[in-house]
Amino acid sequence: MTEKKISKFEELLKLNVNDKVEKKKSGKTELTYLSWAFAVSEMEKAYPEWEYNILEFNGLPYQFDPNTGYLVWTEIRAGFKIKRMWLPVMDGSNKAMKDVVQEYFVKGWNDAPPTKKTVEAATMFDINKTIMRCLVKNIAMFGIGLYIYAGEDLPEGEEAEKPKKAKGSFGFSPDGDLANGEDMKEMQKKMNQDDFAGLKTIIENCGGIEELQAAWMDKKNVAIVNKLKKYEPTLHDLLIQAKDAMKAELTKGE
Repeated sequence: MTEKKISKFEELLKLNVNDKVEKKKSGKTELTYLSWAFAVSEMEKAYPEWEYNILEFNGLPYQFDPNTGYLVWTEIRAGFKIKRMWLPVMDGSNKAMKDVVQEYFVKGWNDAPPTKKTVEAATMFDINKTIMRCLVKNIAMFGIGLYIYAGEDLPEGEEAEKPKKAKGSFGFSPDGDLANGEDMKEMQKKMNQDDFAGLKTIIENCGGIEELQAAWMDKKNVAIVNKLKKYEPTLHDLLIQAKDAMKAELTKGE
């Protein structure tokens, strides 16, 4: 019985690209981006004759509507197929960018007044960056890194290595080894110290009293303060002191 030959798409779908991705936080969501240079390199190996185009509209590499913003398109010809992809131009918070600065409000914490946020006007840098991301997404339609867009951690056919179970273990250290109770305590302590240092830095870099209040009321930061109050009271007190000192500095002379 002859073994069934897999298609080029199935072959590329099995390609593990995890060591070529970058992760970025956007609010509570962690976004994963595949390196465009790697995607193009793998496409070149799979389809040496492939071609891609950036679609133009009235001589410009984007569509624009004053109500909805910018949209870029790419097109790939490979393996007797033509596939297109599109992507809106967005800022770091994944808000659609337009040709003017936009303002919006986010709900305040603990009945605090809403905080005003802005979306900057798009530049050619933003458009260029979006075109390259669109190209990577277009390449994924041929199988390379497609599992990333499906929200999977591993390509089709691969399984995560299962950790060995050990009696009396409580978790895993950062390098993947089994950790006992004392190790976990040390890890948690280090995490608390890092959270303290990070929030203290944010506080000390606030440029105004409103920015300080917004940082202090941020949902994530409130969780850090409450955690430190419960598990690291000394660090909690130091954080309160840092906040009060910064408040006094910012309101000096008012």
